[in-house]
Amino acid sequence: MTLVTTPNLTAPDDFYEALIDMHRDLSEAQSALVNAKLILLLANHVGDLAVLREAMAAAREDIGLHSS
Repeated sequence: MTLVTTPNLTAPDDFYEALIDMHRDLSEAQSALVNAKLILLLANHVGDLAVLREAMAAAREDIGLHSS
């Protein structure tokens, strides 16, 4: 299995709305915790370490990290 990076959601607006709703009325700490739990649940669902590593690398791209 390889990481799918092209649009693949059947209803992306509905997903985005559900994601926003998931964070509604949460503190910053609660929001970070729910994000971490979601990541772990989805990682377990994917189950393929190579795909997860690919996703982690892709997530770090272009976020403005500076070399020290």
